[in-house]
Amino acid sequence: MSVKLKTKEEIGYMREAGRILKACHREIERKLAPDTTTQEIDEFVETFLARNGAIPEQKGYKGYPYATCASVNDIVCHGFPSKKPLKSGDVVTIDMVVNKDGWLADSAWTYAIGKIDSKTQRFLRRTEKAMLLGIEEAVPGKTIGDIGYAIEKNVKLWRYGIVKPLVGHGIGRLMHEQPDVFPYGKKGTGMKLVEGMVITVEPVLTMGRTGAVYWEEDGWTVRSADGSIGAQYEHTVAITKDGPLLLTS
Repeated sequence: MSVKLKTKEEIGYMREAGRILKACHREIERKLAPDTTTQEIDEFVETFLARNGAIPEQKGYKGYPYATCASVNDIVCHGFPSKKPLKSGDVVTIDMVVNKDGWLADSAWTYAIGKIDSKTQRFLRRTEKAMLLGIEEAVPGKTIGDIGYAIEKNVKLWRYGIVKPLVGHGIGRLMHEQPDVFPYGKKGTGMKLVEGMVITVEPVLTMGRTGAVYWEEDGWTVRSADGSIGAQYEHTVAITKDGPLLLTS
């Protein structure tokens, strides 16, 4: 398994892609409201990136036709943008990869539309926390298993499901590089983390306890098997001697 380590200069290039991505998410948060459509968001993202000298990396990836993945409610990942208006109480995950001068950054965020109930609010907060707990383990000398263990241990306590087929990954000039970054695992197992690695940490959870999902006929859309709401939070993270460096925050 070959991991492409990045120099400080290369991480700086990726950080610029991450800066654009973060700014785009800020604008998305302002725009998302009842009666907005995810197709409108997708069109905005494409325009925003072009204004900033960047392109949406996932558009055209293995034939994927959009600038974003827009996953609503029980669609947990890789949803297609739609003309269907969002309504109060929905949750939507917007996931995108930004290419700036050949260097990439990847981030997803789950947003509440209008007013959501307290149970769903708690689920979103905890999914974000699971990501952050995983990121805390992203330091030289730790392992991929340490990241996964930190996520899984807490998700089990909260009685949510982990969508195990969907994992984080290395990233750089390619969207998916080695290593795979699992949202579950055992302490001290898997690849050791070293300075210069850049990875994504991105647990995808369901409110239902199993985390079971199925792929729809389009080959992309991933939906929870029990109909429960899904959520995903993701940052691109550089492994440095000073600790995890969030390139998309």
